[in-house]
Amino acid sequence: MKYMEIAAVKRHTLFSPNNIGNDALIFEAVCAALKVAGLKVNQYTEQEFLSKDINEDVVVTMLRNEEAVHKLQQFEKRGGLAVNSGFGIENCTREKMTRLLLENNIPHPQSTIVDVKELVTAFPANEEVSPCWVKRGDFHAIHQEDVTYVRNAQNLREIMSEYALRGIKKVVINEHLEGDLLKFYGVAGTPFFYHFYPFEKNHSKFGHETINGKPEGIPFSTEQLKQICDAAARVLNVDVYGGDCIISQDGSIRIIDFNDWPSFAPCREQAGEMIATAILQKIKNYHG
Repeated sequence: MKYMEIAAVKRHTLFSPNNIGNDALIFEAVCAALKVAGLKVNQYTEQEFLSKDINEDVVVTMLRNEEAVHKLQQFEKRGGLAVNSGFGIENCTREKMTRLLLENNIPHPQSTIVDVKELVTAFPANEEVSPCWVKRGDFHAIHQEDVTYVRNAQNLREIMSEYALRGIKKVVINEHLEGDLLKFYGVAGTPFFYHFYPFEKNHSKFGHETINGKPEGIPFSTEQLKQICDAAARVLNVDVYGGDCIISQDGSIRIIDFNDWPSFAPCREQAGEMIATAILQKIKNYHG
């Protein structure tokens, strides 16, 4: 391999709600695997990435800061390689993610994107918006209040007002889907794919898993799930991904959340090796 030195930018702890340790561990696991493969890995914090000139032409990163994402995008426009891409990271913010998934026919709940000051009663299909989920549209969820389950119209108006007071201008409203909540992890360009029921493993960021309750074990196609997730990853332009979906009673699968480079906590060892493998292949392709 011609290029032997890369930059690795850690995620700021602000963007690892209830997952600081797990996010750090998967990042370190990938860096360790890249070092074993012969690369020199220069680590930076998000703050250092913002304040310093990065001389490496490959960046491996979990960063989330908006300004840092824009700097990463400029780095890519100048010809640099980033995993994940800054454009993909930005695509995983709620409003952009929702628009891209719907526009590209990725199975997703009925959704509407509205100003917090609007009075909303129905989805575009004229179905009532409650019960539903209200999610800040401008960024990833970093506080429990950034994703809220709403039971009725009165509750919806109250929540929208609270979002407005927090300075959030737009929200995404998703229909609530009944069924089994399933979490998944994947690495584009590799066979790696892992899924599990977070309710059964007490795996939770904000405790929202309790709304759907204990999974029934509804049969579904793992192959179809991976195909849907890989398609979403292509649409959103992310290589290292994870998220959540709902398995309905008929076995249909709909993605309710999709994230750039999650923690991979239940499968960290295998994921770390596969993420490193994917990065090495992208570096090889990048340098021809």
